[in-house]
Amino acid sequence: MILNRIWRVMVVVAIATSLLLGNIILPTGPVLAQETEDTCENLSDWEEEYAYTLGVQAYIYAFPWTYMPKAYWTRMTDEGGKVNEFYHYEELRDDTFVGGGNQNDTLYSHAVVYLGDEPLILSVPEIDRYYTIQMVDYRGDNFAYVGQRATGPEAGNYAIVGPNWEGELPDDVQKLEGSSSTPWAHLFGRTMVTEIERKLDRKLDKLDKDFALARVHAIQSQYKLTPLSQWNDPDASEPDVPELWKPYYEGDFADWKNINHAMADNPPDPADSALLDLFKGIGIGPGLDVELQSESTKHGLECAAVDGLQIIRNAFANGYAQKQVNGWNYPPPEAGRPSQTKDWLLRAMQAESGFIANDPDEAVYLNASLDGEGNLLTGANRYELRFEKGQQPEVNEFWSITMYDTDTTMVTNDINRFSVGDRSDLDDGDDGSVTISIQHDPPSECLDQEGELNGDLCPNWLPAPEGNFYMFMRLYLPKYPGLFQWWVPPALTNLGPPETSDNALSAQAVEDVAQEDFWDTIIQQIEKRYSSK
Repeated sequence: MILNRIWRVMVVVAIATSLLLGNIILPTGPVLAQETEDTCENLSDWEEEYAYTLGVQAYIYAFPWTYMPKAYWTRMTDEGGKVNEFYHYEELRDDTFVGGGNQNDTLYSHAVVYLGDEPLILSVPEIDRYYTIQMVDYRGDNFAYVGQRATGPEAGNYAIVGPNWEGELPDDVQKLEGSSSTPWAHLFGRTMVTEIERKLDRKLDKLDKDFALARVHAIQSQYKLTPLSQWNDPDASEPDVPELWKPYYEGDFADWKNINHAMADNPPDPADSALLDLFKGIGIGPGLDVELQSESTKHGLECAAVDGLQIIRNAFANGYAQKQVNGWNYPPPEAGRPSQTKDWLLRAMQAESGFIANDPDEAVYLNASLDGEGNLLTGANRYELRFEKGQQPEVNEFWSITMYDTDTTMVTNDINRFSVGDRSDLDDGDDGSVTISIQHDPPSECLDQEGELNGDLCPNWLPAPEGNFYMFMRLYLPKYPGLFQWWVPPALTNLGPPETSDNALSAQAVEDVAQEDFWDTIIQQIEKRYSSK
């Protein structure tokens, strides 16, 4: 069995990995057994086994260097972008967007930037709404922010600095809190869309959507990136920057080739040199060629890439490093800057589950796929999420809850509502509580007098799919209870299957209509009788 091989070979690298890999905790044996049974059953000698076992650790450590090449390439080339220039998304994300983990609160702006030669100057206008521009190095670590929290609503010019740059900045340019540890980095902008703009966007046809979001587009168009050399001399020619290389997508060693190539362009932390020396023995590291390894080593690495990825995914799915409260999972407190923890599994998990992550003081994302009793959420049932008076999340900006199908896309529904939150004009109860209805079929209050569906009548309904689903609760600029994970979100209460389907009136609604018809008939008969006298 593969488990026996793993434990035998683990003796070879136990001391090295325990010293170098920090507090990584691998999933239990049965998970490895299930995932490797088919792919790695034919490991036949010590060299394959050694390459496999050490390769799993190398894959987890080096995961950003195989994930980021594809993430950068997709986000730039698929949208016709260019290095050191913003690409602005002009439409709110909805159920038509395939990519996973997106939200319906802000419009995105992306930029792949190269900082290896000189700084870039980011210019922003005065902005009267929440916005943030997150700056992330190639390892997935945030190094700076510009936005409402970090720099304020005023207009400004900010220097984005790469590794090892030294020099003077102009007086009208402010240096940011930190610099990128890698020459390549990514800027991720979010500009808030108001609830009025969202409602207009839902109701206007495609040709008029630009009108609904015109103010947001005007803000985005003023996010500018200028190389320092051109800032100092506007007549200077545009500096040469390296082209973004196309990652390997096919072949047994695509992941390892991406890692070795990307590490040459974006070197790992020098503090990890002992670990990299260990991986060098199996052909993994900056500029190495995995194809030059022996057939046994290559076969072990092939299996390690498959199982290493599964370990990362299983860790996230099982809540590794997350705090679980009432079916909700708080993200790890180190989210956004995982490398400082030396927890390489956490760093890999962050990339695989969401590309990048905000610092908690910018935003906290809680996720839920279970109800209060620990059962998977499904559209076959109806749920309530009840915030007692004073129990709603405390934030300096806003909070929202977004619904996702199991394929990580937002859920198609008849009222085009993909999220609810404190900007949604939610109806309060008589006692000051707020109850959100989470179900597939619309609640009875969503139907007008003609029985037609009208989402304006039920602002507290968050439509769910027919099958399993999960949700993200986003707290933008959380106050201390959410920031330090003291706040206890309410559990979802399972109300059981719906009593009716096909948008039919509920039994109570039918009875109410019957009562109204009965009294209308009586009144009409009385009026007719007395009008004849």
